[in-house]
Amino acid sequence: MTDPVNRFYAAIAVLAGHGHIKQRLIRAYEENLDAIEEDELPVSVRQAYSDLRQSMYRVAPLKGESPISASVRKMSPADASDCASQVVELFRELSRVREDGAAVLGRADDDASRVPPFLIKSV
Repeated sequence: MTDPVNRFYAAIAVLAGHGHIKQRLIRAYEENLDAIEEDELPVSVRQAYSDLRQSMYRVAPLKGESPISASVRKMSPADASDCASQVVELFRELSRVREDGAAVLGRADDDASRVPPFLIKSV
């Protein structure tokens, strides 16, 4: 799976593109953010991501519609804009955490320094 920071960056690129804010939000979330699991994220952004996910799955879909499309369809343009702003804020925080090297992903400290077996050269 792609790094969450890169997925948020791709989502922001979609949000900054052409089209109505609701269409851009649906596309950005479905194509880039929906597959991210909370445990892939630093602890500092998990709650904000959970809140965003809840907003994107708030409404039951009509026949042939995704839950994300249904939820965004029911949002006002201002609400959709607020969700887009949340995506930008999450990206900002993820970038800050990455730069600080302070990402706490719920692992033990010794696991973070362990070299994965596939990177060890065998003779």
